Amino acid sequence: MTTESSGRSSESGFPIKPTYDAGDLPADLAERTGEPGRFPFTRGVYPTMYTSRPWTMRQYAGFGTAAESNARYRQLLAAGTMGLSVAFDLPTQMGYDSDDPIAHGEVGKVGVAIDSIDDMRRLFHDIPLDKVSTSMTINAPGSVLLLLYQLVAEEFGIAGDQLTGTIQNDILKEYIARGTYIFPPKPSLRLVADTFAYCAAELPKWNTISISGYHMAEAGATPVQEIAFTLANGAEYVRAAIAAGLGVDDFAPRLSFFFVARTTLLEEVAKFRAARRIWAHIMRDEFGAKNPKSWMLRFHTQTAGVQLTAQQPEVNLVRVAVQGLAAVLGGTQSLHTNSFDEAIALPTEKAARLALRTQQVLAYETDLTATVDPFAGSYVVEAMTDEIEAATFSLMGRIAGYGSAVDAIEAGFQKREIESSAYRIAQEIDSGARTVVGVNRYTIEDEEPYEPLRVDPAIEAEQVARLAKLRADRDDDAVDRALAALKAAADGTENVLPPMKAALAARATVGEVCGALREVWGRYLPNDRF
Repeated sequence: MTTESSGRSSESGFPIKPTYDAGDLPADLAERTGEPGRFPFTRGVYPTMYTSRPWTMRQYAGFGTAAESNARYRQLLAAGTMGLSVAFDLPTQMGYDSDDPIAHGEVGKVGVAIDSIDDMRRLFHDIPLDKVSTSMTINAPGSVLLLLYQLVAEEFGIAGDQLTGTIQNDILKEYIARGTYIFPPKPSLRLVADTFAYCAAELPKWNTISISGYHMAEAGATPVQEIAFTLANGAEYVRAAIAAGLGVDDFAPRLSFFFVARTTLLEEVAKFRAARRIWAHIMRDEFGAKNPKSWMLRFHTQTAGVQLTAQQPEVNLVRVAVQGLAAVLGGTQSLHTNSFDEAIALPTEKAARLALRTQQVLAYETDLTATVDPFAGSYVVEAMTDEIEAATFSLMGRIAGYGSAVDAIEAGFQKREIESSAYRIAQEIDSGARTVVGVNRYTIEDEEPYEPLRVDPAIEAEQVARLAKLRADRDDDAVDRALAALKAAADGTENVLPPMKAALAARATVGEVCGALREVWGRYLPNDRF
């Protein structure tokens, strides 16, 4: 066993040795890793993995109006995308309508504007919702957008038990790293638990949450921080659901996760392997889950947007290919590959197609899908997996020292840890200790101009006009009664999703539904001392 360092460290801070050998592996390696598709799932959650079918190829898209995004989705489906991944604009993510003063200037900018069932109907026009898996990146109002999706599917004659997909619905990471929260933590956790219960009865194939480390990684978290904070949040959601009276095996099989894939390929593969193993032990040993599906950590991966550069953007094609390779070698269940121009603006149609083609090359032109877990037994990857597992358990222990993940969030622990890591990375880039091709090395003076996709500012006026027409055409008394019933449910203990669905069916807007809940639950204000 070699002990000397190569002088390089992993993203998580472990020294990387120039040579690894059998002495770096534990004697009980076979027992610790298990077989593919079996506890503790180190080698993958399914026995055959990609040898029977490739991962689901998703493309995250959404901009401007529902009609424009619908056109992009249909282009992606025609190009071979297997699943849709919807990006919502900032007002929608925050539970505001497009005509709210706070939404001015942000309508349709970072995603599609969805204000009502009318917009959701336009968004999925002529898309077979019983055949396409849809992921929606929405958190605080996740249940609202899910119910709009269900209502539109019902209009298309598709029952809830035919719908497959995921809502992110991960509010805890919003308090840590992203900021699109609405309500305080406790009622937010209640809304998550209500969504679990509702979907178990109405949408049994739907993934009710995508517990996300991606956004924490984008904010600067190391791989260890990414999975430690994510799995701690996951355990908090499990506790909230159990406290609400749900049986662990009734909802745990529908939990899913969302991670980043960086260019540091070896550590990323080890991270994914360690995350599966840790979650399996948490679910079986801590929560007593009996169903093997409850032990499985199934996850979606997105390539690292934070590593893309506006300088020499074509180089991002190479970065994304390496990141996608890391995700596949790590055993992801679905993958979104970023477009090379995303550091500049919203992706053009050509760039989005090239991103999808990257996945298709990995799936169909390489031999990655010929065997399960290609890195099994690799001295370096197995050693890194053990290092990441030990460090993750240690960091989760520090979170537990605060009482719970929510207590640690309220104390600012995760936020401080991520900001410290982000500062270190920025210093390394500025000093040149960390190479970023095209930014601090191998730069060129005169780059070719690139014409990005731009969102027409007239979209906001169009959305405001559509909202005015909706309010003029609907039965306002029916809306008021439905919103009053929703507030009564929120003030009590009954599940809030059935009255929420009734309000949306009456053509209440996203902003009105979220506003009704704000009246009862209040609005979260972060503690500025962190």
